[in-house]
Amino acid sequence: MFEFIGKLFGGGSEGSKKQAKERLRLVLVHDRASLSPGLVEDLKEELIQVISKYMEIDEDGLEVNFDESDDSVALIANIPVKTVKRNVN
Repeated sequence: MFEFIGKLFGGGSEGSKKQAKERLRLVLVHDRASLSPGLVEDLKEELIQVISKYMEIDEDGLEVNFDESDDSVALIANIPVKTVKRNVN
């Protein structure tokens, strides 16, 4: 019974928690790098497409961040690789 009530009010929902965390991360990236969240998401999707041609990756574990120093911004991508594709066409 408590499980049902918890799910009804959002408790124990790991998917929602993960989505909210990802949204917050994108907002922080936007603030730090002066990039729109849409642009960051497009960049992430294109990175997945290109890298997937050569490697099987864990898309759920992929992280794209920006590190801002005094006068520059660095793109930092953490991409968990499952396997490398040997025959790439």
